[in-house]
Amino acid sequence: MRVSTRGRYGVRAVLDLALNNNGELVSISTISERQGISQPYLEQIFNKLKKDGIVLSKPGPGGGYSLAKDPSDLTIGDIIRSLEGSLAPVKCVSENEADASCPRMDICATRLLWQKLGDDIERFFDSITVDQLKREAEASAKKPKAKSKL
Repeated sequence: MRVSTRGRYGVRAVLDLALNNNGELVSISTISERQGISQPYLEQIFNKLKKDGIVLSKPGPGGGYSLAKDPSDLTIGDIIRSLEGSLAPVKCVSENEADASCPRMDICATRLLWQKLGDDIERFFDSITVDQLKREAEASAKKPKAKSKL
């Protein structure tokens, strides 16, 4: 499974909201500037995240985005699934019936392997909350930067 820029940028943008949560809405342009992600691409990402209940928005002047849930109740798996779809490593173990219509499904000796890998990927992403990632980012920002030996 490969996470696309859409998934990676989505995680960064949601983390940005969590890190900069001071009770006010955050504009797309502010996130775009801080994260170095184009504003039109972020708008696409946030539209999907909003549709899936991960972020809330208020349009117009003074509007912007906020998290729809507490960061401790939101997992990286929630974000990745919203933006990428299935986390399955191969189509035949996808939850989407159309993807899982391989003619060898009933006799495939390796399908169980792919299914277990998919389950591990799901467990991994679902085991990390946005709050945990936020705390790690904050701790990392407090560490003194190592001087370059060049």
